[in-house]
Amino acid sequence: MPNKSLAGKVAVAGVGTTRYGRLPEYDPYDLGIWALKEALADCGLKIADIDGVILNRIPDYQRFCELAGLNPSYTTITPGHGRFSGICIQTAVALIATGMAKTVALVYGNNGRSAGDQYGGATDIYGSGGPGLWFPYGMTSPGAFHALMAKRHMEQYGTTSDQLGQVAMAFRRHAALNPQAVMRDPFTLADYHASRFVCEPLHLLDYCLINDGGVAMILTNAKRAKNLAKPPVYIRGFGQTAKFTGSTFPPDDYWAAPMKKVARSAYGMAGAKPADMDALMIYDNFTPTVMFCLEGFGFCKTGESGPFVENGRLQLGGEFPTNTSGGHLSESYMQGWALNVEAVRQVRGECGARQVKDANLVQYMTAAPVITSMIYGKEAK
Repeated sequence: MPNKSLAGKVAVAGVGTTRYGRLPEYDPYDLGIWALKEALADCGLKIADIDGVILNRIPDYQRFCELAGLNPSYTTITPGHGRFSGICIQTAVALIATGMAKTVALVYGNNGRSAGDQYGGATDIYGSGGPGLWFPYGMTSPGAFHALMAKRHMEQYGTTSDQLGQVAMAFRRHAALNPQAVMRDPFTLADYHASRFVCEPLHLLDYCLINDGGVAMILTNAKRAKNLAKPPVYIRGFGQTAKFTGSTFPPDDYWAAPMKKVARSAYGMAGAKPADMDALMIYDNFTPTVMFCLEGFGFCKTGESGPFVENGRLQLGGEFPTNTSGGHLSESYMQGWALNVEAVRQVRGECGARQVKDANLVQYMTAAPVITSMIYGKEAK
């Protein structure tokens, strides 16, 4: 059920990011501290003002806090799965709402490119190991499972490779306007089809990037946020649910049922509906995930996401500008964190050439075994 009492009670006060790309001179601690310093400067706070810390993908909480000079009242650390960005942000809201912490720093550090990380296979430290049963049949990576889902969606609903390419092209066009993006050269649909298959029907350009980088967000209560350096961005709605059991994997419905549950919670809390969203930030580990989210969160009917993404609907100037930073496909794969920061910056009006005019409500969403969504707003209610 929507928790309307929490709508607008907590705000994002500060955000910070590092450079993205290959940064071999930095480890995850360095990247996290760099991003945290940027977030503190963004909102005008000091390290001593932080009394809650939630870390993601950084190896050790004690070592990080020693290096950063933190002695928080609340500390936790979470696995490196991308689904945890939304989980962590919602945890911070709960901490602040219950008085367990006043000002929470969420910090992410990822040196995956320099460390040579590969997603999938028996050595994948960021997976659960659960799909290992399927390795002998070629299901050795997240890409393989998403390719299987994409192919099924194509057979079931007539979705085409051209439509997947429309998603990838839209995000690359946005990245071309983002100086921080790793991949900024636009490409055509012909270029998309010419890129090699990684796991058919998915091309290289359907896959997210593996890069180094750090992201930090600072949350506090709405009253305090009003007195800080930047305008507060209110957390108007959110939702979360898991789908671990009771169906096949990959799920036959592309996570539609749990997404609908999360959508009811997030929209009900925010007092809004899909049509009210000014921009979308969709977890784009692969292009088909974007299409599954559009269906599951009610932007189009089941099976209609292919035609929905055509004709520039996801591009700047379109009905639902999506992943305006370039997203995981073109900015950098920061596992949801940078997409949430982009949502905040869009609401603040700080995105320059890629700014969505009059962005008031911006939604983050993800399709995964844990589905999460956040709705950010310029106004508390």
